[in-house]
Amino acid sequence: MDQSDVIIVGAGAAGLSLAHHLVGTDGPGAPPTVTLVDALDEALRPPERTWCFWEEGDGEFEDAVTASWRWLRVVGADGTGGSHRTSPYRYKMIRSTAFQELVERGLARHAGVRTVHADVDTVRDVRGGAEVGGTAAGGRRVTLRARWVFDSRPPRDLPRARSTLLQHFRGWFVRTETPAFDPDVALLMDFRTPQPRHGVSFGYVLPTGPDEALVEYTEFSPVPLTRDAYERRLRHYTREVLGLDSARVHRCEQGVIPMTDAVFPRRVGRSVFRIGTAGGATRPATGYTFAAVQRQSRAIAAAYRRGAVPVPPAPYPARARAMDAVLLRLLVRERVDGARFFTDLFENTPTARLLRFLDGGTRLWEDIAIGMRTPVLPMLRTAAELPLLPRRDRPARPVPASAADRSVVGP
Repeated sequence: MDQSDVIIVGAGAAGLSLAHHLVGTDGPGAPPTVTLVDALDEALRPPERTWCFWEEGDGEFEDAVTASWRWLRVVGADGTGGSHRTSPYRYKMIRSTAFQELVERGLARHAGVRTVHADVDTVRDVRGGAEVGGTAAGGRRVTLRARWVFDSRPPRDLPRARSTLLQHFRGWFVRTETPAFDPDVALLMDFRTPQPRHGVSFGYVLPTGPDEALVEYTEFSPVPLTRDAYERRLRHYTREVLGLDSARVHRCEQGVIPMTDAVFPRRVGRSVFRIGTAGGATRPATGYTFAAVQRQSRAIAAAYRRGAVPVPPAPYPARARAMDAVLLRLLVRERVDGARFFTDLFENTPTARLLRFLDGGTRLWEDIAIGMRTPVLPMLRTAAELPLLPRRDRPARPVPASAADRSVVGP
């Protein structure tokens, strides 16, 4: 029987990050032997996508960073707004292909790491560990065993929740004939977009040069749009709002990220755990995931090296999850104007504090200070009713075939 110390199912951001930290973390004992199981079927592999996050200085994946910004701009529906300096942080963009290449080069230096290409259909506990079964090339069955298994595959169905929205988007990578962007400023939220009947929409512009940028249309709403609908909204935003009549589109990305107060179980067996989006690493109120994946991966690796049971920790503290649940309920019940809510939040809160809050790193007094900058009465009403609300299954709704889970950082 094929045996490893650790099996990681899925070679996306969460799977690659965990493998990277497991073999790179200093500590007692030798690093584990790791089998990374990557999907054989191309349809099961996520398409190339963009991950964004913020951190101080240069990080360990700096060689994969496509661009970064020290200023964030938020524009309200009326065109007002301002730019906010992110110091001491930088807002960074990583393309998934660059991240994969960087991490795989590092993993190749470790003899105890290997990759198996197979479509996994079973993950279960067995005596002494866990077993992963799947189908490899030519229909050959493979069975792998390890002391611990970490499954990063997105769940087929979301757990029961009180409130759920979808963050869905389509983006164009564009080039212009003349300089049209400020490479130092990321336009994080631009609410000069037609607002949906239920939910909130905004534009998102990440310049990668004076004449290049990723331009996205994003909605927080119950149901994704069709590809044609995204294209119409992007044309309107690019031409009518940004004035980029000559922009040429050379690549696209599209995705759906769940925004939910559902509880994602991180331990699903004696030796089986879930990580990444499947393990609750997506921030419910924003869709950001990449930084939480790194925190979760580091903690798992540290626990393994200590000889402890490597249960993935909750990526965000309980207080942050509770505040997210309130915000989601506010948006679902339409008790606040979403565009005004987010615009005011950035205008009235120090940017560094707000970024720490979005990463779940603020202290209680900072959370209270941020909460006082929001519509207090709707927030208090919603906070009071949440404990009385049952968690329910989300009704099945169609998702366009072109939509892919960006799982991971969001807007």
